Amino acid sequence: MLPAPDLESAPGITGAPPTCSDRRTLLVVDDESGPRQSLHMVFKEDYEVLLAEGGAQALELARRQRVDAVVLDIRMPGMTGVEVLAKLKEIDPNVEVIMLTAYETIDTARQALRLGACDYLTKPFDLAAMRAAVATAMTRRTIAEEVQANSRRLHELQESLRQQQLQSEIARTKNEIYASVVHDINGPLTIIAGFAEIINQHIAGMSCVEGESLELVKDRLARIGRQVTNASEISQRYLSFLRKQPTEKVSVGTKTVFGDLMELLRFHPSSQRQRLTILPVEEDLFAEINGTELIQLLLNLTINALQCTTEPHEVEIHGRRLMAPLELDRVPDGPENFLLNRDGFANCPPMVVISVRDNGPGIPPEVLPKIFEAGFTTKGERKGTGLGLAIVQRFIRESRGALHVQTRVGTGTTFTVYLPGK
Repeated sequence: MLPAPDLESAPGITGAPPTCSDRRTLLVVDDESGPRQSLHMVFKEDYEVLLAEGGAQALELARRQRVDAVVLDIRMPGMTGVEVLAKLKEIDPNVEVIMLTAYETIDTARQALRLGACDYLTKPFDLAAMRAAVATAMTRRTIAEEVQANSRRLHELQESLRQQQLQSEIARTKNEIYASVVHDINGPLTIIAGFAEIINQHIAGMSCVEGESLELVKDRLARIGRQVTNASEISQRYLSFLRKQPTEKVSVGTKTVFGDLMELLRFHPSSQRQRLTILPVEEDLFAEINGTELIQLLLNLTINALQCTTEPHEVEIHGRRLMAPLELDRVPDGPENFLLNRDGFANCPPMVVISVRDNGPGIPPEVLPKIFEAGFTTKGERKGTGLGLAIVQRFIRESRGALHVQTRVGTGTTFTVYLPGK
């Protein structure tokens, strides 16, 4: 047995970084010097050839640089070729391995092929057969890399499309909020127009206004003033939400959001047969999140609760302040519980807690892990985009909040949002 060569000076082994050459790399592992050197001479013009006389050296080389194909002797002292094969596949599952032995047995061949060897040759090997086996191994390596690259590009494209869908849905929802601004302002403007018409009719033809007419005019003008103020506040509130920059530290009061949420849902088709209750908060709770995002978040959760069944049911929303961190180890994920953004959750009091509860059918255990996936929906074709809860997930993570889902089949579901407060 030859002495073990130094890894820094052995033929074909260097301590330098992997070569920048475009050539493929062939690793020859054999405890006999003759076959190693013969294969080095045969393939040195075609490939970068690395030599190792044992399993430990071969594995060290495979860890240090990429190896495309390996010619591996089965019977070696210390670590057998089959053991080396298994460990090579752990380092790089796509490495192609040609097993080589002078003592062929059916069981050994089967074991090697089962572990992923691409070919099996016997000593003394035929040169043409060896060239063909190595060429096939390199081709398989190229195909595997192309498949991986195509798969990676496909995944990137799918992720890009999902993100585009989310952006489109967020933009669509913001457009709905703009529409709600128009809707909310239209109410006060209608009242203003009506009062103005009453005043105009009442004082038409009068040379002066006094007595009861004067009081009527004063009353209507006061009401008009209140409506103008109301319309101005509504428009400024929504526009200020929409103009906030993502990096700007913002906060919004829950009383304002709850009031706007009720206005948005008052005439929503999903609210018509259901009982929606938004409980007033005793004190205004301020959450550190953009107001438009909180409205979108609660709107999506509430519409999701309203649409959980076609049967009449109840949906209730309430908020509270939390002055202690959540004990996360007491909120394990399971068939009836799921905590979103566990790792990214700030979990620092004070926090604003908002719950959206329904007494609908609940979420089946096999569905619960999928509900935040973009595109996932249980509403059937043309009835849902599957993006509502994906948008909720995005806003929760961006605000460093958390969302706890507690559900039970036949009883209902509660989504509880935890947001940094002030």
